Amino acid sequence: MNISLKNVSFSYSDSLYDAVIKDLNLEIRSGECVILAGESGCGKTTISKLINGLIPHYHSGTMSGDVLLGEKNTADMTLAEISRFVGSVFQNPRSQFFNIDTDSEIAFGCENLGMDPEKIRERVNRVVKEFHIEHLAGRNIFHLSGGEKQKIACASVSATDPEIFVLDEPSANLDLKSVADLAEIVARWKKAGKTVVVVEHRIHYLREIADRICYVKDGCIAYEWTPAELEAKGPEYAASLGLRCMNLKQLKNKAPELAEGPEGSKDPAKQSPSELLVFYDLHFAYNRKFPILDIPTLTLPRGQITALIGHNGAGKSTLAQVLCGLCGAWRQKRKVRKYGAYLIMQDVNHQLFTESVLEEVLLGMDPPNEKAALEILAGLNLEQYAYEHPMALSGGQKQRVAIGSGVSSGRDIVVFDEPTSGLDYRQMLAVSATLQKLAASGKTLLVITHDPEFILNCCSNIIRLEHGKIAEQYTLQGNREKLIDTMVNA
Repeated sequence: MNISLKNVSFSYSDSLYDAVIKDLNLEIRSGECVILAGESGCGKTTISKLINGLIPHYHSGTMSGDVLLGEKNTADMTLAEISRFVGSVFQNPRSQFFNIDTDSEIAFGCENLGMDPEKIRERVNRVVKEFHIEHLAGRNIFHLSGGEKQKIACASVSATDPEIFVLDEPSANLDLKSVADLAEIVARWKKAGKTVVVVEHRIHYLREIADRICYVKDGCIAYEWTPAELEAKGPEYAASLGLRCMNLKQLKNKAPELAEGPEGSKDPAKQSPSELLVFYDLHFAYNRKFPILDIPTLTLPRGQITALIGHNGAGKSTLAQVLCGLCGAWRQKRKVRKYGAYLIMQDVNHQLFTESVLEEVLLGMDPPNEKAALEILAGLNLEQYAYEHPMALSGGQKQRVAIGSGVSSGRDIVVFDEPTSGLDYRQMLAVSATLQKLAASGKTLLVITHDPEFILNCCSNIIRLEHGKIAEQYTLQGNREKLIDTMVNA
């Protein structure tokens, strides 16, 4: 099914800007896979909402121009009618869940379309196999990791078999193996003649699938390339536009070199005890029959940034919560942990409480220092939003507000759960620089991430967690290829 946006302009009624989309013209042919790329706030997600009908049927604002699905204008269709043609996966999968268990969630869209029960079972079984999520069948959604939830969201949309798929940052919380699985699904949709529109910062996994990359700037399509054309221009050109690397093999290690310890060693395992933080008996299980964590000893080098990697569901987020006293128990009391460590969650909507961005950063300061808070916001490119409500910002901007709160907390240990999820290249660099400053001030940072580009920009050490246990730990220097190979192929 063709998609046509003709002279479309749109501004939200509560927008911080005059117009988000400005006289946009875009044609997407039936069976085409198109990436909408660009820096955060450029209008990519708004274009996706124009295609799936959330604009104008859900989001209020001022709109002109026409959005056509085939020959039908979305303004003349109901959301129920549009949903028969367009399936959407949102950046935050929790926003589209309606059930407690995974099987019911995958079947939910088909049930809403009034399909025969036998046909629904057939479709659910098919997408479970296609997405390689047999291990997630029959699970409680609230017990899944962020990446596992994203897989369920993709599967539930695929089960309805729409003509058009609109995906908003579908890879944001996925490990690279799961991203490869997602690429297979997108390729299968395309081979079946489906039209696929993907809003993405991480574009490398679609380099052999996408037909076009449309670069959105200030609400307009500024450039168009094929993936091969963009890759040929090199990573420096992509970075100049705020785009992520087109080919992971082109990534270089840009992280600062480690300073040698007193015994001349850069290896945390050989450094003196005063340079290390050691945690003992990190064990946790939601159910005694199914332990999540089994870590007798965890060692973190002080004043350094350690990346915690591993597949979705390996126990990374649970480890972060245990370290920060939110669950589990080990030799140090929970209360002590709460005041010694600060956690920036994967879903930052859970930790934004105040009426303005500035108040959010001031909240954890003791004593409050407005000048210092504004400096933190400037370092995260958020100073212009200091007096805006945090919930009025984009997902990437909210993420940076939460990071600002962590920076201002003054805690000795700061744990970040996917801090670059949904961030463009420039924002990723800004977060990298902020974390490096924090580490240089003596803070110990543990960063849960699936983002090798981010790791190679700022992290010094790697811990790989698998099935709740530490599989290996090593310094990043001299191990670039090992890191990428592990994250992609393990």
